[in-house]
Amino acid sequence: MTLRARVPERRWLALSVALAAAFMDLVDVTVVNVALPRIQSDLDAGPALGQWTVSAYALAYALLLVTGGRLGDILGRRRVLLAGLAGFVAASAAAGAAGSPGMLVAARAAQGAFAGVMVPQTLSVISVQFPPGRARARAFTLYGMLLGAAQVGGPLLGGILLHLDVAGLGWRAIFLVNVPIGLLALAGAARWMDDSRATPPPRLDPAGVVLVGAAALALTLPLVQGRERGWPLWSLVLPAASVPALVAFATVERRRERLGRSPLVPPSLLRRRSFSAGLLVTTALFGAVAACFIALTWGLQTGLGWSPLKVALTGAAWPAGMACTAQPTHRLGPPRARAFVRTGLLIMACGVAAVAGAFAAAGTDLRPWHLLPGLFCAGLGMGLALPVLANSVLADVPADASGAASGVYNSVTQFAGVLGVAAAGIAFYGTSGEGAADASPPLTDKVLENALPPTDGPDVVFTRVQDVAAPHATARTLAMAAAVLLVAAALASFLPRRLPWADPDGEPGGRSSRFRAIRASLLRHVHPGRSR
Repeated sequence: MTLRARVPERRWLALSVALAAAFMDLVDVTVVNVALPRIQSDLDAGPALGQWTVSAYALAYALLLVTGGRLGDILGRRRVLLAGLAGFVAASAAAGAAGSPGMLVAARAAQGAFAGVMVPQTLSVISVQFPPGRARARAFTLYGMLLGAAQVGGPLLGGILLHLDVAGLGWRAIFLVNVPIGLLALAGAARWMDDSRATPPPRLDPAGVVLVGAAALALTLPLVQGRERGWPLWSLVLPAASVPALVAFATVERRRERLGRSPLVPPSLLRRRSFSAGLLVTTALFGAVAACFIALTWGLQTGLGWSPLKVALTGAAWPAGMACTAQPTHRLGPPRARAFVRTGLLIMACGVAAVAGAFAAAGTDLRPWHLLPGLFCAGLGMGLALPVLANSVLADVPADASGAASGVYNSVTQFAGVLGVAAAGIAFYGTSGEGAADASPPLTDKVLENALPPTDGPDVVFTRVQDVAAPHATARTLAMAAAVLLVAAALASFLPRRLPWADPDGEPGGRSSRFRAIRASLLRHVHPGRSR
């Protein structure tokens, strides 16, 4: 390991590079939602393109997440970060230049894959270049603030870029903005970051990645493409084909665990009730959230003609609600973890149901103030549930398995988003290939909003036409998401009643050594297998 970044100024510069890389990934997950209607219109594509624009990134990211962390452990985290950054910049440029739906989806998948390689290395600068103490705590605090800023700022940034129509680029600016930021991060990482590796290094699990990826595609591809293609035979056969792929995956993972070869998903973890039930709760929560946000995009922008900026500002009520409860939950939640998660999920379900009711009641007369109370309520509930959910899932995991468990947990959050987007497409547009089968009137019936003033800007196509069935389709999709959240609240009964650090079995202050290992793994966010 070199010593050049031990100089205080250099280590903070290195931290800024790591945070820039993490910010690009976090924003890229959320920024694209507000641009989906523009992308579909410009590339003359159907709703499946919007779903794949979100899902291709999340699916590739989830598949490469654990493997990316292990590559850094084996080859050196700085070297792998540079490779991931370079690939992410190139993929972002390709997405911004995409001239066809296929090219855009391929570029988004490449973005997700390189993000899966890049992100597990971004926080290595904290553990490698910051010794334990106040400086390291400050660095982790900055990273936590970045998470919140990206969550709120992603959709808002997308709305601003689309509203300003920077250099006439339209939706392409949301991808091309990564290029100058990424190039600066590349130069900074090469100059200021130290390298490190794990000792001993873990083993890769390529067979596990291929098998779980095949199973995931077999499940999601029919859900996204089947409706538009009229449910051909392959869309019915593929989900069944995912079963033998999952069986083969389980067999491979059991064998690797028995031989001590770093399985992608250790089977022993899944035999723990709190971990398995916690993953189900996580899948339901993140799937429902993904379904909510893409349904709001379809309903408000494509259906009712709201501008991207208006949608982003209205949607900011959700993270505003989270901000009100997240910090109190960090302090008060650990001794009452199960109750906080269950209560938060129930409040989220009520908030999402209120938003669904607003769409159903107001129809095309919907205004932002109709949605704000429900969105804020959903955010309050998420702020109660999310801060303790991850720790609840990992509460019974042994300290030596915490890295692998946190990698599985973070991958599941991404897979859940893919499933949520796919399910939202079916709920919103119906099961037929022609539109929403159950909506009345059908989604193809549109009316002009002549009361709206003429618009000469880039939002004209979205502000002059309204889809009179979109509110009904959006309400139906949000009602589905609310029902899923209720199921998640019921499953929360299998989570631990309290978290480990509520029991004073370790050091003064009640923080056990087992929890410290789990907490360190979560602070690394998506860094399975990395040595401290």
